[in-house]
Amino acid sequence: MESTKTIQLKILNPDFDLVETMQKYTNGMNYTSNIVFEHGRTIPAMKLQKMVYPYLRENIGLKSQVSCNIPRQVAGTYKTIVELAKIGMSYWQKVMYSPTSMTLSYKRDYTITENSVSLTTFSHGRKTYQIQNYEYALPFFKEPWKFEASKVVKHKDGDYYFHLTVSQELPDKKIEDASTFMGVDVGINYLAVAA
Repeated sequence: MESTKTIQLKILNPDFDLVETMQKYTNGMNYTSNIVFEHGRTIPAMKLQKMVYPYLRENIGLKSQVSCNIPRQVAGTYKTIVELAKIGMSYWQKVMYSPTSMTLSYKRDYTITENSVSLTTFSHGRKTYQIQNYEYALPFFKEPWKFEASKVVKHKDGDYYFHLTVSQELPDKKIEDASTFMGVDVGINYLAVAA
């Protein structure tokens, strides 16, 4: 069984390069979203990547890994819209992204230490940003935790945070080792009571 956690670490010294990179990322997301919307239905991520990759690299100037991440993220968004539309909770609509978050792949787009995160920026390659770490977060920087794809997020207060995602493999517990049991009574339609 895998355990995954996300830790929010404040970026202490955001600069123009970080803001510019997030804006370019958003431009790529909106271009890709427009392609899917005009197509009129969802497009599998790999097919979408083949359609938009050259434009993202040549016209917007995005790095290779980011140009691969964007189609996967946009395809996932439209897939969710279609699933929600099936149950009447949404409808086919064009998605417009704002420059408030950007997904990055570990080692390809970012590396991290306890005090800093190094991000691939649009104009100046890798740049190191200081992060405000917290006592509770320090154990996640050690084995057996592994870094996963994470995000730079602009919060509503205008501050930038690095949402670090970490995971580790946990052994499955045997039923004999359980000390607490839970029963679920599903007596009424769509109502579950746990005790």
